[in-house]
Amino acid sequence: MSAMPNTAAQSDTIDVVVVGAGFAGMYMLHRLRGIGLTARCFEAGSDVGGTWYWNRYPGARCDTESMQYSYAFSDELQQDWSWSQHYAPQPEILRYAGHVADRFDLRRDITFNTKVTSATFNEARRRWEIGTDQGETLSARFCVMATGCLSSAQMPKLQGAESFLGKTYHTGQWPHEGVDFAGKRVAVIGTGSSGIQSIPVIAEQADQLFVFQRTPNFSIPCRNRAMDPAYEDSWKSVYPQRRAQQKASRVGIVYETVDKSALEVSAEERQQEYERRWQRGGTSFIAAYNDLFFDQAANDTAAEFVRTQIQATVKDKRVADALTPRDYPIGTKRLCADTEYFETYNRDNVTLVNIRETPIECLTPKGLRVGGQDYEVDAIVFATGYDAVTGALNAIDIKGRDGMTLKQKWEAGPRTYLGLMSAGFPNMFLITGPGSPSVLSNMIVSIEQHVEWIGDCLSYLGTRQRDCIEATTDAENAWVEHVNDIANGTLFPKAASWYMGANIPGKPRVFMPYIGGVGAYRRKCQDIAAADYRGFQVSEPVHAAE
Repeated sequence: MSAMPNTAAQSDTIDVVVVGAGFAGMYMLHRLRGIGLTARCFEAGSDVGGTWYWNRYPGARCDTESMQYSYAFSDELQQDWSWSQHYAPQPEILRYAGHVADRFDLRRDITFNTKVTSATFNEARRRWEIGTDQGETLSARFCVMATGCLSSAQMPKLQGAESFLGKTYHTGQWPHEGVDFAGKRVAVIGTGSSGIQSIPVIAEQADQLFVFQRTPNFSIPCRNRAMDPAYEDSWKSVYPQRRAQQKASRVGIVYETVDKSALEVSAEERQQEYERRWQRGGTSFIAAYNDLFFDQAANDTAAEFVRTQIQATVKDKRVADALTPRDYPIGTKRLCADTEYFETYNRDNVTLVNIRETPIECLTPKGLRVGGQDYEVDAIVFATGYDAVTGALNAIDIKGRDGMTLKQKWEAGPRTYLGLMSAGFPNMFLITGPGSPSVLSNMIVSIEQHVEWIGDCLSYLGTRQRDCIEATTDAENAWVEHVNDIANGTLFPKAASWYMGANIPGKPRVFMPYIGGVGAYRRKCQDIAAADYRGFQVSEPVHAAE
């Protein structure tokens, strides 16, 4: 539905400012109301939904199954809402976000079409001074950054970009009215998740599609289908138990897992297991054995199975070879779920251009030039991803103690305690920040855990009449070391992935999410809170003039 008019109170002094009205910001707002704090949320878009508001490209859908990709905080909500498909498409997820906003009357405290441009900690007053692109300033005791991990679209800098006379689009900033590619010659640059989802749909519409690929990706067919009422009931009838399983799991998703090594079974048994999961579809393929992320030889068995599937699907061997990943372990870049992605390359109107061997030289008025060859197109789709995890935060001028900016502090890579706070930035919380499971998990499960932890923390401060909490440098250093140690014990650092910031020129190569698992991470957060927020400095109020 369309956004309702803003009716947020215009007071310049409130308890909490929330930045972003996606799934994190919406639940944070609801939670703050529940503990009696005044809050105001700012959202750059014209309605709720976050990444699902912006990502309207053809074929966009969630790769976590619908029954698990939803809020758990309200039993009535999860019982009343019904999904139409096993993997929900973007429009339906956006409708769900709107339904939640309606159900809990959230829009009255959200200011839409407004970007937060600055956040400065006033040490004397122990308050955050917030500035927006609409010229408004306000003061808040606490600031919660619900800016999203995949919300800062990355556009490559290409020579001659201004000269192209056709239309250009980014999958993460898609026109709300949609795009009709019928009769058009189209270029898609990028074969990550958004490229893999959009390419088959665009290929059906366009006269000619050129796909410009730098890095081939592993992808598993999602085998999407209409929601089976019996399957829906199998979740709704035991939702409390299933939600508990999600919270205790490694990635916040209830998978069928096998607690054994890929190397301790016979080649025949292993082949059968991979085939069974491939036919079932979805990213649970990578949960077939317990060591696929840790042992290169075990990982090779899964990777080779998928390579064989690609080779068997794509008829042109030269194209199949170009589409087959060979230089990083499967799963160490985001594992994609697709609908006839590889089959699309068998179409007569689809051409794959390998830009790893011959990079794009420039854009021209009529298209792109690669290796001295011109490709004339009417439209270019940039499926080039995001400045993930840190990009949206770095886009805001955030100043903590002594005028230190967050961008300066994170110059060599992000540093946080638990992914929730960064030393030197008191009373500023991050939802699914770097150093937390975030993008390696079911985002809604991780969002809910962070929102609830922050809400409990603010209640703790209120009960004890404390007004300031800040991560200590020692605790932050120890956590950063722990995050790095866990990552280095896996195969993930072997891939030049956006998890490492490798898709952004000049960005430090640091593994940003916490890979120790959703359940283990949750227990650490609970233990720290139970120990009177061990690793945080909690201060009594100062009675500065308001």
